[in-house]
Amino acid sequence: MKLSALLVTLSSIAAFAEDAAPEQQPSAIGSFLPLILLFVVMWLFFIRPKNKEMKKMEEMRKALKKGDKVITTAGIIGTVTNIDETGTTVSVRTGSTTIIDFEKSAILRVLNAETAPTAKTEEKK
Repeated sequence: MKLSALLVTLSSIAAFAEDAAPEQQPSAIGSFLPLILLFVVMWLFFIRPKNKEMKKMEEMRKALKKGDKVITTAGIIGTVTNIDETGTTVSVRTGSTTIIDFEKSAILRVLNAETAPTAKTEEKK
């Protein structure tokens, strides 16, 4: 009994709301606004930082030189012994006689560049 009374009340409220508010067509901008806001948020929080990170990695790879201690994406740590004249491959010495050729894109970090700033701050103290 109470359920039927609730349904009648809800249907009458819905009918009253439809009569009170005239039908309005949403504007084109209003309907696309959530989509536009979603794209802006994605660009600010995902695309833009990733582009900055990729640009920084590319600059690091362009600045590679002989004698840099590097780590590759495979986790191999070694020292750069040769950079190809085309600038796409790098020879890395991993042991006393082991030399492996890598693409520049396989270089993840330059390790001696990370230790240099800490050494400078220790000298100032």
